[in-house]
Amino acid sequence: MSGKLWDKGGVSDAEMMRYTARDDWRLDQALLPFDLRATRAHVRGLARIGVVSSDELGTLEAGLDELDERYASGDFQVTPADEDCHSAIEAALVSALGEAGKKVHTGRSRNDQVLVALRLFEKNALDALLDATRSGALALLDLAEREAMTPMPGYTHLQRAVPSSVGLWAAGVAESLLDAREALHGARAQCDRCPLGTAAGYGVNLTLDREGVARELGFADLCLNPVAAQASRGAVEVAVLTAAWQVMTAIRRFAWDLSLFTTAEFAFVRLDEALTTGSSIMPNKRNPDVVELMRAACGVVQGAIAELMGMLSLPSGYQRDLQLTKAPLLRGLDEALATARMVPRVVAGMTLDRERMRAALSPDCFATDRAVELALAGVPFRDAYRQVAKEIATLDAGDADRSLRERTSPGACGDLRLDALRARLDGR
Repeated sequence: MSGKLWDKGGVSDAEMMRYTARDDWRLDQALLPFDLRATRAHVRGLARIGVVSSDELGTLEAGLDELDERYASGDFQVTPADEDCHSAIEAALVSALGEAGKKVHTGRSRNDQVLVALRLFEKNALDALLDATRSGALALLDLAEREAMTPMPGYTHLQRAVPSSVGLWAAGVAESLLDAREALHGARAQCDRCPLGTAAGYGVNLTLDREGVARELGFADLCLNPVAAQASRGAVEVAVLTAAWQVMTAIRRFAWDLSLFTTAEFAFVRLDEALTTGSSIMPNKRNPDVVELMRAACGVVQGAIAELMGMLSLPSGYQRDLQLTKAPLLRGLDEALATARMVPRVVAGMTLDRERMRAALSPDCFATDRAVELALAGVPFRDAYRQVAKEIATLDAGDADRSLRERTSPGACGDLRLDALRARLDGR
């Protein structure tokens, strides 16, 4: 007998089966532990309403304990013959437990089963991404504190613009990560509603203990309307990946800066040699591949969002199109988490050439400061602007050095507000 939950007998076209199942069995290995958790909570809920006897519950829990152990040891794997993790779990329970195993699917559909496994997986992934972004933000804030007044140019249009500092730059990336963490928290709240018990999108004629199951699984709330629960598939995944994309945009900008700052032309930063690679033909090369791939990772997440959004022009109820939302979700979250975890390592391995950064502050970088000083002295700003435009070209090196010494005292780049940023990080 087939392990597929929908099998009612008869013969299915083999090529059709390969086409429809695709690689769902492989992707579902990531969902397997979460589906096991949800199955355990579901059978306990069935016992509370008398559908499963206390003896059957004990048998089922023992069977699920064994599957948990087999999963942890690598012995329990979803196979192409299973089609998905839901069929794999039920087939394993029926094989081991007989009649008790056949009761495990009472009151649920693969639709709400995959939804609850996805929501548990997503909450876990978002928690890991929150931890990773916290570590990255802390590393950057520590760098900002150490190098608060280390001068460097600020750039607009990739041209030297005004004096800045390493502290200002690092704290800026950190604050962008803090903003992204707010998006992650928002996406997590959308995942924190339990869909189990909504079946195939229209509920089930059993008085399921949905609240008790949701509490056991650690959900804050329920998906109330079963139609809305089914409609959330794909939409919630877009929200999750959009939050991850916001993390990636902050990291992409950081990686772009490092790509520039580590060139011989800038030479502001040297990466830890262990984080660089060599050329197969040029003996002189050490390449910053890690930051280039961190830069590119944002595109992977963005592509996953576009892939998901392209599938969601659907009517109410489950449509098989939604199966294809799984791969981009897993791919995008894997990429985001792997990339975010590299940030503290890259920051820890950076060596700054402070003299090089200081020397890059050419006289023209102080033009805006000079114009503001004249404005404070009473010169209309537009007149000051034009006056300084003429003056700045005539500044000699001595003037530039004197201006630099005067303008790298505390407060020259503004209050970095590091305490406030740390408090914001600690608050969420």
